[in-house]
Formats: sequence, structure tokens, C-alpha cells
Amino acid sequence: MSFRIQPTAPARPNRCQLFGPGSRPAIFEKMASSDADVINLDLEDSVAPTDKDSARANIIKAISDVDWGDKTLSVRINGLDTPYWYRDVVDLLEQAGERLDQIMIPKVGCAADVYAVDALVTAIETAKGRSKKISFEVIIESAAGIAYVEEIAASSPRLQAMSLGAADFAASMGMQTTGIGGTQENYYMLREGAKHWSDPWHWAQAAIVAACRTHGVLPVDGPFGDFSDDDGFRAQARRSATLGMVGKWAIHPKQIAVANEVFTPSEEAVAEAREILAAMETAKANGEGATVYKGRLVDIASIKQAEVIVRQSEMIGSR
Repeated sequence: MSFRIQPTAPARPNRCQLFGPGSRPAIFEKMASSDADVINLDLEDSVAPTDKDSARANIIKAISDVDWGDKTLSVRINGLDTPYWYRDVVDLLEQAGERLDQIMIPKVGCAADVYAVDALVTAIETAKGRSKKISFEVIIESAAGIAYVEEIAASSPRLQAMSLGAADFAASMGMQTTGIGGTQENYYMLREGAKHWSDPWHWAQAAIVAACRTHGVLPVDGPFGDFSDDDGFRAQARRSATLGMVGKWAIHPKQIAVANEVFTPSEEAVAEAREILAAMETAKANGEGATVYKGRLVDIASIKQAEVIVRQSEMIGSR
């Protein structure tokens, strides 16, 4: 272990982030009553330019009027390359109530992008005497974003989560695909005449996980565009969870249950993790640094892996 200890990520459930456009206030109550851990009210891509002002007003009203329960309530503002983002931040923090938890910053390409929003948020919080400090989530959606991903992960103490936005990322990278996440038909290898499809998003996800874990930020997988394909969504979610991501976006309510299923440790996994911890306690009492559990070696590193599963289970169970 390095002399520099990795900070722990925020202890909050983040299995599923449900998105809904600010231009559709009729769905806000349904979003609030859903099983998603995080609600992302959107001012960006799902809102037409002519609807930006009204969508912002809808969200400001709903922040105070809707009972959001114990969910993390987040608003995705417009990108810093637009004329809308500053008004999003100013109006949200000056007019909305204290219930707002988080601002999601899209298309972040460098740490300076986060700094700009942080400076504005800090000034407004100070001027208005807001007692609740707003947290940030950023979306990596460009070649620049992935190139500077560690710098971005370390950019602000407000930063709690980071997501991969597959569609804009693919466009920025010049990838020959119109799919949002999932398997890509032409991204395959041949062996003995048979096609084997690999994951074109894997390397970017792994880079995000590494940067997030280094700086105490939650890594989250982004959207899966084909909401009619439950099996495809589940497969990508399982890959993301295996890599160390804590949750996934839902762009349709039907994706919530699958995300929660995948990112909630199973009873079997939790039971095995507890058994590994117990076995290592016995080994420790006997002066041993390792032991055998179900025919395989477990050691101090196994303790850390098991503790992640148990902590996650306990956090979800305590809600």
C-alpha cells in the first residue's frame, strides 16, 4: 500500500440514477416514488432550447414541492459551452430550497471546468447563506475528459460521483457507432471462424474507476440506450459492477429494477463475504496471515474485498 492512503468514497446508495427532463413536471412525483437511489432532473440534452427557461422553473418549484424522500436529488445543468449553464446554477441556488443535494456537470473536459462551477456555487452559497453545501457529479463525455480523468477526479472537494456518457464520448472519439452503450456489432474478434464480441467501453470505464477510487469519488456507469433490451442492460451493468462501478443510469423506469438487482450484493455473496471475514479472524487468532476457504487461498487482500461487499449490503439495508 502506498504511503498515501486512498480516501473513501461517499457512503450513499447509488445503484440507480433515474433521469427525467425538466420540461415534463408531470412525471416528477412518479420519479420521487420510484425505487431509484438518485433522481437526476435534467436541464441539458433532453430539454429543447426553447424550453430551457420553463424547465428550470419547473425544477425549482419541484425541489421544494415534491416529497423526494431519502433520495439523492440532483439536477443536470447545461454544458459550459452553452449560454444556459450560469443561469441554471444561479437560479437553482438562489431560488430553490435546501432540498437540492447535487449538481451534475456534463461534458467535463478538464479540472478547470469543475473549478468554474465550483467558484460560482461557492459565491452564491456564501451570499445567500445556504447552510447545505451542494455536491457535484461530473460526466466524462469526450476524448479530453478521459485524457484528463484523474485531474478531473481530484478537481474539487464537492465532487462525489463521476459517470461515463457513452453517446457523446463515442462521438468525440470518432467511434463508428450510433449505439448508446452495450455490445457493438463490429467490435469483435475472430477465432476459428466464430465471432467473439468484446466491450468497447471497458477501457474508459476502467480508467474512470481507477481515477475515482484514487480520489474518493463514486464511479457510475451511464446510459444504456435500448430500454427494450433488459438482458443487454443487465449484461452491461454486471460488467460495470465487476469493474468496481457502484451503479448505473436509468433512462426509463423499467431499468430501475435491473440496476438495483445487479448493484445490490446478493444474499449468497454477503454470506460468503462474512464467512471469509470469519475465517480470516480465526487465522489471525492462530497467528496466520492466510487460510483456505472452500479450496481457495484467502488472505489480507481477501478481507478488503469481503469488507466492500458487507459494507455495501449494510448501507443499502439501513435505508
